[in-house]
Amino acid sequence: MAGSGSLGGGARCCQGAGAGSGAALRASRAPLLLAALVLGAYCLCALPGRCQPTARVPVPAPAPAVPPHATRTPGTRVLPVASGPGRRRFPQALIVGVKKGGTRALLEFLRLHPDVRALGFEPHFFDRWYERGLAWYRSLMPRTLDGQITMEKTPSYFVTLEAPPRIHNMCPDMKLIVVVRNPVTRAISDYAQMLSKTPGLPSFRALAFLHGLGPVDTAWSAVRIGLYAQHLDNWLRYFPLSHFLFVSGERLVSDPAGEVGRVQDFLGLKRVVTDKHFYFNATKGFPCLKKAQGSSRPHCLGKSKGRPHPRVPEAVVQRLRDFYQPFNRKFYQMTGQDFGWD
Repeated sequence: MAGSGSLGGGARCCQGAGAGSGAALRASRAPLLLAALVLGAYCLCALPGRCQPTARVPVPAPAPAVPPHATRTPGTRVLPVASGPGRRRFPQALIVGVKKGGTRALLEFLRLHPDVRALGFEPHFFDRWYERGLAWYRSLMPRTLDGQITMEKTPSYFVTLEAPPRIHNMCPDMKLIVVVRNPVTRAISDYAQMLSKTPGLPSFRALAFLHGLGPVDTAWSAVRIGLYAQHLDNWLRYFPLSHFLFVSGERLVSDPAGEVGRVQDFLGLKRVVTDKHFYFNATKGFPCLKKAQGSSRPHCLGKSKGRPHPRVPEAVVQRLRDFYQPFNRKFYQMTGQDFGWD
């Protein structure tokens, strides 16, 4: 089944990318260190008391943990970035999709694991800020100790053509997690989020179809994201299926411990996060944490998660079901999983 195995070579690959630059930096300092030792010996042995103190070389300020452009959705909790001992490494695993599939919930659940350190915001490096370079990207990461896994999640990577080759160039052994959800429900949820930010939007029907109930408008992002098979085709040009784990957004709600258990297995981690960490919040309609990371109190996702969906006519919903059905079936064949959307 896709997603079997552990980090293995991925951890070596992604950590090694940072080690090379460190070795080069140490090599470049060697002549300076030798000169300093010779000067010190001369001052101590030949001219006692006459050696003038050398000027201190200013140390450049560390890169900010959160980039200046980072923004968040109102009501979304910004997760703290770990600091202290350890060093910053490139991620060994990425949650690459999909938007409105349950990626934020999965990230918060995984952060309960002591061997997972994850960035609390979406860096959008491989789709928006790639020109800033890998050193900048690594500077954003939380510090980790040996044996811990660095992760980040940016759901738009899955639908970005340039993301797979860029990630492959950094680490061809990367572990990739994709949270998927019924594309019809996902599209309506996406629209609900858009509507909350822009109340004057046209109706869902007007945006999803051309000319009334004519052809489905695949140029609209809410529809296009749900063409999972097409997006996966692009990724499989660079990564084998074994590097992917496909998480069911529906089962993440109905059985969070089971889905998170699969993710822990995929990452080669001990199953530390179990059903004892969850309770179902009937008001929100999805599971919450009995204790959030760094807190002794229960925690549910913010107001932007689980918002009510606008009413969409059944005829519109059915048209979209019919439209997505062949794409869903191809996706089931590609992944070897039947998600039960049809």
